[in-house]
Amino acid sequence: MPCFEMVARIAAAVVLMGPLATLSAQGILVAPPPQAQNPSPMLETSRAHERLAPRAHGGTTRPFPGPADQPVALWVPDRVRSRDAFDVVIHFHGASWLPQQAVAALGSRTVAVVLTLGAGSGVYDRSFADPAVFDTLLATITREVAALTGRPSRIDRVTLVGFSAGHGAVRAILREPRHLARVDAVLLLDGMHTSYVPERQVLAAGGMLDTMNLLSLTNFARAAARGEKSMLIAHSEIFPGTFASTTETADWTIRALGLRRTAVLQWGPRGMQQLSEVRQRGFRVLGFAGTTAPDHIDQLHAMPELLKRVLSR
Repeated sequence: MPCFEMVARIAAAVVLMGPLATLSAQGILVAPPPQAQNPSPMLETSRAHERLAPRAHGGTTRPFPGPADQPVALWVPDRVRSRDAFDVVIHFHGASWLPQQAVAALGSRTVAVVLTLGAGSGVYDRSFADPAVFDTLLATITREVAALTGRPSRIDRVTLVGFSAGHGAVRAILREPRHLARVDAVLLLDGMHTSYVPERQVLAAGGMLDTMNLLSLTNFARAAARGEKSMLIAHSEIFPGTFASTTETADWTIRALGLRRTAVLQWGPRGMQQLSEVRQRGFRVLGFAGTTAPDHIDQLHAMPELLKRVLSR
């Protein structure tokens, strides 16, 4: 092969493999390391992507050490001080002010607990793999609230919220039958993922979903569909490519329950556009438009409205 033709072919390969492809000292083409996901290069301007802003809502914030040596942010509204029992919303992944604002909007005897443990659902799953970790978290919340109110306290209703990677904690907690029975409501915000089998082989190419990460969440969904629990799954259309999308995992759970989506077209919170819905007693799935990063963050900023929905059944 003429030298110029070989150079041309190598140059073409570099272009196809992307800007991270390089040549080694021996002239061998080196592929870039695999990405955790394939971020969408698209931009869109058809939706508003409204964002909430922090604001004062009273109450008392009290941090304490939690799983993986990470701080836990506890917010207790003033109205809880006169009660012997309180409800708790435990939110996984994200800044604490937004879940606190969402809980404050409920106007109830509910405290907010926020944990952010790191990147990826794996760290959340591992941190709660031992059922004793969740037991300890509930006990510590009870103790801290009692210390603030100066009176014996107990937890009544427990709601778990997982945004994005935070769903890993929710699925780990619900694997323990005691905890599945103890939790009253679950809200998943664009955050039910799993791997493909074989790894990175998408469904269209013959891959399958690794359903092990979906079983505990689907068991809870089944109880909600019977009217025993409350569960709301909200998801975008984002397709990560290297692991299963929230649309694919929601579809799997819907099929496992013998249900089907209904097409809708209506406005949702923060300028979101809802495209589909599933409803069976206490179980709901809301599918929203959007394949970009702002569409993902929309889900978190929709928490005040979606939390009210999951708790209003």
